[in-house]
Amino acid sequence: MLNNRSELLFLYDVMWANPNGDPVDENKPRIDEETGKNIVTDVRLKRTIRDYLHDYVGKEIFVREIADENEYIQDAKMRAEDFLIKDGEKQNKSKLSLVEMKTLINEQVLNECIDVRLFGVTLPIEKSSKEASSITHTGPVQFKMGQSLHAVKLHYVKGTGAFASGSKKSTKTFREEYVLPYSLISFYGVINEVAAKHTKLTEEDVQFMLEAMWNGTKSLISRSKVGQVPRLLMRVVYKEKHFQIGELDKYVSIHAEKVDEEIRDVSDYVLDVANLLQVLEKHKERIERIELAQDGRLICSENLVSSLESKGFIVEQKMF
Repeated sequence: MLNNRSELLFLYDVMWANPNGDPVDENKPRIDEETGKNIVTDVRLKRTIRDYLHDYVGKEIFVREIADENEYIQDAKMRAEDFLIKDGEKQNKSKLSLVEMKTLINEQVLNECIDVRLFGVTLPIEKSSKEASSITHTGPVQFKMGQSLHAVKLHYVKGTGAFASGSKKSTKTFREEYVLPYSLISFYGVINEVAAKHTKLTEEDVQFMLEAMWNGTKSLISRSKVGQVPRLLMRVVYKEKHFQIGELDKYVSIHAEKVDEEIRDVSDYVLDVANLLQVLEKHKERIERIELAQDGRLICSENLVSSLESKGFIVEQKMF
């Protein structure tokens, strides 16, 4: 079980892609109209983590699309009943009380589903139309909305499809999409040790999540997501109870000779980490260790590993 709080800082970039389309706005990349910065929801990052853990690591996850033999997709109540299992056998809910159903499902979901231990869940449980309840677990791991560290440029692309626009037609269909030539996206997260006790989150679970953040970002193969690259992942683990610095994403910025909208590659800027190093040093006595992964093409204003170690921090370099 986790005993101490920790904070996460995760940077990744995209080139000529759509990191998170808005379904109510023609699936365009989400952009803050006031700042021109790219927005990515925490749900998108959690989906990346879930898919990697399930598809590549073989972990069970609760939130996934499952269809029956008629191709009808499960609702949350049906999914919860997948875990109505005792001693390896599916139980008949008609022979159980609502309380027994809740106890059994809750125990199985927490034991089996790593995404519930990480992000929490609301489990709707229904014995009959007159007997229903729910169980809610607050996720120990929470992320803010991701945001690019610079203003971005929206690019409209139009092309022809491979097929005709209809039967007996001689012209092909047209396709259109919106992409970003470049976006360096920053996510900030917290792992709360108090909530972790309720979902039975372990340190091993957290390490799997870090792997999924890094490798899952690289493993996205849909046309709109291909080419995403993780650049920096930092986890600050505290030794003082209930303490966190907060908003680690606010302590990094980029410096480039080009204007923001002209940036096209990670080589076009330097990531300024001076303020981040300063705030970490200020709270050094409260920090147990720092876990760090960095892409070789990301240039920082200071070498993070050597700078942290010179200040007396214990640094664990991650090689995912």
